[in-house]
Amino acid sequence: MKQESKVRTVLRLINNYLVFFLMVAFVITCCMTLFITTLSKSLGVDFTAENITVAAKLTFGNVMLLSLIFTIIDAARRRATVEVPVRKILKAAEQIMQGDFSVRISPIGKLGQYNEFDEIINCFNKLAQELGSVETLRTDFIANVSHEMKTPLAVMQNYGTLLQAPGLSEEQRMEYAKGVTDGARRMADMMTNILKLNRLENQQIFPQAEVFDLGEQLCECLLQFENVWEQNNIEIVTDIQDEVKVKGDQELLSLVWNNLLSNAFKFTEPGGWITVSLKEEAGQAVVKIQDTGCGMTPEVGAHIFEKFYQGDTSHSVQGNGLGLALVKRVVDITQGEIGVESTLDKGSTFTVKLRSM
Repeated sequence: MKQESKVRTVLRLINNYLVFFLMVAFVITCCMTLFITTLSKSLGVDFTAENITVAAKLTFGNVMLLSLIFTIIDAARRRATVEVPVRKILKAAEQIMQGDFSVRISPIGKLGQYNEFDEIINCFNKLAQELGSVETLRTDFIANVSHEMKTPLAVMQNYGTLLQAPGLSEEQRMEYAKGVTDGARRMADMMTNILKLNRLENQQIFPQAEVFDLGEQLCECLLQFENVWEQNNIEIVTDIQDEVKVKGDQELLSLVWNNLLSNAFKFTEPGGWITVSLKEEAGQAVVKIQDTGCGMTPEVGAHIFEKFYQGDTSHSVQGNGLGLALVKRVVDITQGEIGVESTLDKGSTFTVKLRSM
């Protein structure tokens, strides 16, 4: 590889020398011809063949010398302005190929001078930073998936072992079997959410936009939790404006409401209340889902839309930290906005804004 590079360098220098030789020879020949012609006419002197031969040899020598000087200057200029930056970029690229995403290239321009390579270097540094972030996310994702799978697997293994014990009562058998079923359901839900989130992030799901009544969809989603609020004596308050229509994918948006409502019921203690409201404001459909649950700190609220993040570990057995990440991705695809306001021990309010029709 190095030998080929040296050969290419020598060939480039020879090529540059020939180019400069031809350019200098052409310019000097034209100038000398014009000079001699003008001088002979003005002085009335006829140059002999011997004089012309001497002048030609001297001119040829000057052409060769000037060509060599230009070649050396061009090689030095090229080395300083092209080869050195290219080598830095290639070396950094090789480090990235080996998995080192911490590499950064310092700017080439000195004293604030603009250099075209600085644009390439700036883009390269951004690329390295993004690749580093993606690699960190990938590593964290694998670690989190492994961790999340261990819990239901351990539960299923423990209950399966207990089921093998002789002399179990019917009540114990049903309890242990339910533990195995719940663990399997949790794993299935996690895999489903991972696949959905992966397809959304890789744009493998193409939203089917259509105009529909958002209020009707919210009511339908809320009714799916009727057994939950009845069992836990949770009061439901609705304030849904009629005829609020949006354009979007109904199936994807139903994931948003189901996940937000599921979280609200999960964190709301028995005897609490949940409010679902829909208003049309300034050309936007504003959905608010408020609960009287445990709430969260601002530090937790800043990370709740990240994959596998769970601020309240006491409820982690009921989820896998993917629901809100899925919600955020769907809202982004729908070109909407989502935010949360929360007070610790008092509850949370999730606000989703979609463009209304």
